Amino acid sequence: MANAGLQLLGFILAFLGWIGSIVSTALPQWRIYSYAGDNIVTAQAIYEGLWMSCVSQSTGQIQCKIFDSLLNLNSTLQATRALMVIGILLGLVAIFVATVGMKCMKCLEDNEAQKMRMAVIGGVIFLISGLAILVATAWYGNRIVQEFYDPMTPVNARYEFGQALFTGWAAASLCLLGGALLCCSCPQKTTSYPTPRPYPKPAPSSGKDYV
Repeated sequence: MANAGLQLLGFILAFLGWIGSIVSTALPQWRIYSYAGDNIVTAQAIYEGLWMSCVSQSTGQIQCKIFDSLLNLNSTLQATRALMVIGILLGLVAIFVATVGMKCMKCLEDNEAQKMRMAVIGGVIFLISGLAILVATAWYGNRIVQEFYDPMTPVNARYEFGQALFTGWAAASLCLLGGALLCCSCPQKTTSYPTPRPYPKPAPSSGKDYV
C-alpha cells in the first residue's frame, strides 16, 4: 500500500512538472529587460520568450511580435525550443506509459510484474523529459548571464531572468523527482530456494524378535 502511495505521488509530481513545462514554453517572459544604467525607462517593460518579444506599457497595453524567421534566430534559442518541445513530447509519452503501470488502474492486472515494469519505464521517460527541460533552461539562462556580464554588450541591451525561466526550472525539478519516485516501484527480485528433499522413512518393524 505504501508503494502504491509513493507511485501515485511520483505520477502527480511528474504530471505537474509536465504542465509547468508547457506553461514555461508558452510564456514570453524568458528574459526581461534589465533596468541598469543611467537611462532608465520605467514607462515600459520589455521581455522576450521562445516565440515572441513583447513590450508592456505603463497604461496596460501590451504589444507582441512573433519571431518571423526561424533561420534568423540564434543557435541558443533554436536549441532551447527544440529541447523544450522534446521534453513536452516525452512527458506526454511518459504519462500514457506510467498510467498503464499504476496500481490503481485495471490494466495488466493479471501480470503484476509487467505492470510494475511499465510504471518504471514511465518514470525513466519522465527523467529523460526532465533532463531535456533542465538542459534547455540552464543553457538559456547561461546565455543571459554571459550577455549581461559581457563588456561589449550595451548597458541598455542587457536582460535578466524572467518568470518563465524559473517556471521551467521548477517543472524540470518536478519531472525529475516524480520520475525517480516512479522508478522506486521497480519489482524486487525474489530469491528462489531449492525445494528440500524429504528424508526416506524407516521401514516398519515386522514385530518378530530374533534370538
